[in-house]
Amino acid sequence: MIPVETQIRELDAKILLACVAAERGFPVVIGSRAFLHFRVASIPRGVYLAKSMRSLSIRMFKILRQLGHEIVAWDEEALVHPPPEIYFTRRLSAETIKQVSHLFAWGPENRDLFKRYPALPRTVPIHISGNPRGDLLRADMHPYFDEEVEKLRRTYGEFILVNTNFPDVNAFVPGLNLFLPASESGGERRFGQAGLGLTREFAERLRDHKQTILENFKHMIPLLDQAFPKLTIVVRPHPSENDRIYHELAGQGERICVTNEGSIIPWLLAARAMVHNGCTTGVEAYALRVPAVAYLPTIDEQIDYAFQGLPNRLSYRCFHFEELRETLDRILTGRLSAAGGEERQALMDYHLAAQKGPLACDRIIDVLEAAGYNETQPPRSPLEAYAKGWLHTKLRTGVKRVNMRRPGHRNSIAYHDQRFPELSVSQVEEKVARFGRLLNRFETIKVESHSKHLFRFDS
Repeated sequence: MIPVETQIRELDAKILLACVAAERGFPVVIGSRAFLHFRVASIPRGVYLAKSMRSLSIRMFKILRQLGHEIVAWDEEALVHPPPEIYFTRRLSAETIKQVSHLFAWGPENRDLFKRYPALPRTVPIHISGNPRGDLLRADMHPYFDEEVEKLRRTYGEFILVNTNFPDVNAFVPGLNLFLPASESGGERRFGQAGLGLTREFAERLRDHKQTILENFKHMIPLLDQAFPKLTIVVRPHPSENDRIYHELAGQGERICVTNEGSIIPWLLAARAMVHNGCTTGVEAYALRVPAVAYLPTIDEQIDYAFQGLPNRLSYRCFHFEELRETLDRILTGRLSAAGGEERQALMDYHLAAQKGPLACDRIIDVLEAAGYNETQPPRSPLEAYAKGWLHTKLRTGVKRVNMRRPGHRNSIAYHDQRFPELSVSQVEEKVARFGRLLNRFETIKVESHSKHLFRFDS
């Protein structure tokens, strides 16, 4: 079972993983994380690939175990993370991680981070496998995106890409911010979902800094439009953000476009340059050899270098608009290429494995094969435990489906559909075929609809 929470970020990489798994004899169910959770009681016992191990997942992990499923995991957010003492409380839970049978690390740095977690069970192996998202950044995978890249260039011409990263203060659903909206009665503001696991002092510091940077970007985007009149400025909001404020900015210029359509990779490959602040796209741009600039007009050392330092360090850094304008001008006129150097490459190598050699997808399936998951299903749960898991699944699904009908709720269907728009079998088959042509593999892979928002892969 391969859950996908944010389609534009995860889907292509996880389809590649599903193809490799199916090719190696694993039947796969892949699709919307929410709808996969609705169906886990009707899926034969198997291996569930978790994308996080937060306290919010405790109930679902216990249900999966009660139903007889095994759980293996990586942390989708571990490539760019806060200092360990903050990361451990924000992203890991002792109760959740003890349900996991295998951990997959993005690279040596992620392995070292996991090993420092005080509640890490001694019996859980950590595999430095790399991540399927990293597979798509390799030079030999770039042709997968050729058609999309050409379409973007035809549509937008030459463009500068601006990636925003402000879901902590500009979330699609207000309850997902660091703090909930202030109540009319006043008093201390309560944490939103993004604030869970943080101290109030750090959460307030992060909120204030992110809000300031957001204001900096709102000021910077129209200035870019004025400074480079021959280029389009494409603003790509974080998939969990409310994009309304960016559409308002677009009204201030003729060449400002706002979209978060599709995977980030073809956008990066099609762009002349990319501007960000502490965004994972800075790491992706470095791997793709696309010039990236971290715009840092307001500095907080702990946040900008300790919290989200990797993408900033792998990019050119600019501390005021004139410096940004000059750096972009040098890139656009060919005087400056993508950021490089031995120090940056060593940093990248420490954080991301499988940049060469076997794909991370193959390395992950190697681990599952060695554990025997392709030969036998996990053992049955005791009948009483299975009955509890089945009942809890039905109750949880009922509550979630009610919440999906509640506008503004973090589980609303509007928010789900922003992160996981409707997909057809033919659209998924087309992606499988593209991977197959590129890698000369996957000729026997068959895709069919499993249920709403879910697909089954077999070989």
